[in-house]
Amino acid sequence: MGLNRKDLLGVKDLTVDEIRLILETAGPMKDIIGRQIKKVPTLRGKTVINLFYEPSTRTRTSFELAGKYMSADTINISTSTSSVVKGETLKDTAKTLEVMGADVVVIRHAAAGAPHILSKHLSAAVINAGDGFHEHPTQALLDMFTIKEKKGSISGLKVAIVGDILHSRVARSNIWGLTKMGAEVRVVGPSTLIPPEVEKLGVTTFTSLEEGLRDTDVIMVLRIQLERQQKGLFPTIREYARHYGVTAERVRLARPDALVMHPGPINRGVEIAPEVADGIQAVINEQVTNGVAVRMALLYLLAGGGNPHEAIS
Repeated sequence: MGLNRKDLLGVKDLTVDEIRLILETAGPMKDIIGRQIKKVPTLRGKTVINLFYEPSTRTRTSFELAGKYMSADTINISTSTSSVVKGETLKDTAKTLEVMGADVVVIRHAAAGAPHILSKHLSAAVINAGDGFHEHPTQALLDMFTIKEKKGSISGLKVAIVGDILHSRVARSNIWGLTKMGAEVRVVGPSTLIPPEVEKLGVTTFTSLEEGLRDTDVIMVLRIQLERQQKGLFPTIREYARHYGVTAERVRLARPDALVMHPGPINRGVEIAPEVADGIQAVINEQVTNGVAVRMALLYLLAGGGNPHEAIS
């Protein structure tokens, strides 16, 4: 069974059953990553194009590995080496990708809504790998997969998302996904970095990190983008770290078995203390592995279909 949709553009539009299907499919895909020979013929003959208008080593590499592990032909196109620098529009790019015989196009773009525009002009499946401040659905899905793997279930958990909620597509996608799956979501940060009316999304806001972390099951730390400080959204990096840095002492306010997560790359000593990032409660490295598994699941569901357990044999 595949997804009943051509594209994966955001978590906001996914149903609970679709999220569940993606997470269940990622399980057998993770088994492939653990093998000595990480290769199955599932997507042989399929072409996956990674179209990145923004630099992103982690996400692009993750999609590239996902395609290669499933024997797809994987092509990377970055804007610095493409016709985009000459003024080519997304519509023109779509026509070019169509002619190239793309089966799946993975796009990251600085403009919110760019994957949606591309999908309208392309018969291939389109996967949103991050669009502006809008969504980053595959990051949220790998985060949910990690939580489910560690906790058994998402429903009923208390999850604190800490940091720059205002500009974070990771936070937005996780809020949509986690609330749909039955988690109690808290957003924590300076009032200048929390969107107005965010509580309409079904979350609780905290400007005190200590209060926000109390009795939580999962602490999801967001990367602080240092340019925000230059725009005056918080006084200094040192001040942010003092009030909102996730330290070992603050982690102890959460439940003893709380998970600590971070989408990476990490600013050690700013949003998270080194001893927390490297501590036994951190699942940051596992998030990277799970990212490949979830992206394999999505490529399979959008371009392959069938039984995921048969796909790994």
